[in-house]
Amino acid sequence: MNDLEEVASLLAKPEPSEEVAARSRSRLQHRTLGHRTLGRGRVRWFVPGVALVAAGAAAAVVIATGAVTNGGAPAQVIAAAPVSGKEVLLMAAVSAERMPQSSGTYWHVTATWSQSDIPPMESWTSRDGKRWTRNGPGDPPGDVVPTPVSLALKGADVSFADLEKLPTDPEALKAWIVQRKGNPNDMSASEIQGDPTLTLLALITELPAPAEVRSAAFRALAATPGVENTGAVEGGQALRMPDPDGEGKPIELVVDPESARVVRANLLLAGDGGVAMTDGYITVTTDWTDELPETPKGRP
Repeated sequence: MNDLEEVASLLAKPEPSEEVAARSRSRLQHRTLGHRTLGRGRVRWFVPGVALVAAGAAAAVVIATGAVTNGGAPAQVIAAAPVSGKEVLLMAAVSAERMPQSSGTYWHVTATWSQSDIPPMESWTSRDGKRWTRNGPGDPPGDVVPTPVSLALKGADVSFADLEKLPTDPEALKAWIVQRKGNPNDMSASEIQGDPTLTLLALITELPAPAEVRSAAFRALAATPGVENTGAVEGGQALRMPDPDGEGKPIELVVDPESARVVRANLLLAGDGGVAMTDGYITVTTDWTDELPETPKGRP
């Protein structure tokens, strides 16, 4: 077991890291932002939310032995150095490599907004590129409807086969992203300028990228300047990084390094190329399924 694996196992333990996390959490902050558009094709839109932000620097991992001295104090207490944002992402990369590959008929994604009246948005994508959505923009409430919009990455359509062929070396993956051509109307300013950050985030959140590619994306993100770990929170480690588009609001992620999952984030790079940003958090879950759900009007 290497150093990153050892730290990952410590972070995964509920005790005492959960106690440390509880002490480090700040009070919930309530703020609301208005909508903002980004270009013609891509919309960066804001919704009300409640942000759970860890206070101060990253919490240290503390290990205490069970033995006590005559005075009743632990015989040995070892306090590890705070875990950096880079280390959290590298630990997630190690875990991603070991994730078993699952399969199914449809890639199913659910996005849920914190403290919001917006219903969960879902999508189902088959391997031939057909997609269905529920509660997406313009969808009849509650119905599962077909959509002509396919999966997209950096302003261009991307297929399951394309994702399978992506480089598994972080530098090669970044180079591929920089060279990729897309519709500028469906790209952010940073993507047009060749910054890979948002594209890498898309690969580890909604898109059905294979384990080796996700691992490479985590490693590439670990090299991004300005990544900070703001502490342990429910579900993982809270990370913060500068917005490459210079919008003024940093990108915030909660990453579980053991499961290599982005548990929630304030910025969602949707699989169809859309962007959503909230002052709270968006929780994303992904899985494979063999069934489309029934709707009041029957199966789509």
